[in-house]
Amino acid sequence: MQENENHQEQSLDQTTSESTESTTPEVRITELETALEEAKAAVLYTRAEAENIRRRSLEDVDKARKFALEKFSGELLAVKDSLDAALNVGVADVDSYKNGVELTSKQLSSVFEKFNIAEINPAGEKFDPNKHQAIGMVDSDQEPNTVVSVLQKGYALNERVLRPALVMVAKAK
Repeated sequence: MQENENHQEQSLDQTTSESTESTTPEVRITELETALEEAKAAVLYTRAEAENIRRRSLEDVDKARKFALEKFSGELLAVKDSLDAALNVGVADVDSYKNGVELTSKQLSSVFEKFNIAEINPAGEKFDPNKHQAIGMVDSDQEPNTVVSVLQKGYALNERVLRPALVMVAKAK
């Protein structure tokens, strides 16, 4: 773009110096009109290029949104396949189901680890309203505002809380 502007300035300077040597005003007007048309064309080209860049950027952002979960979804398919296989077993006992569920849980934990999804299990920790949601308070021998029990684990994605842990907190005595 800078090169184009420099070219236009040089062209205008040449036109100006040539026109001073020309004797008729009509020739000078024609030269200036030509330079003006070249400048208009350069501006239109620059605008079109900027619009194309903007449009391509919007398309890239749209594609990124659509396919952001593609890798994560692909990893979850193995977990889904394991669950489906467990449901399709004809004859099985409780132990085989338990082993299958444990294996599926390990697969899911592996997927979580791969994508930086961390479990929040704050049993025994100080209550943190940024990571925990207190459901109630209970009498306890523990220090006040300490998590006594976890009703539902929380989860964080890259240290950002996806879901806070649901907890019971020790009352002050």
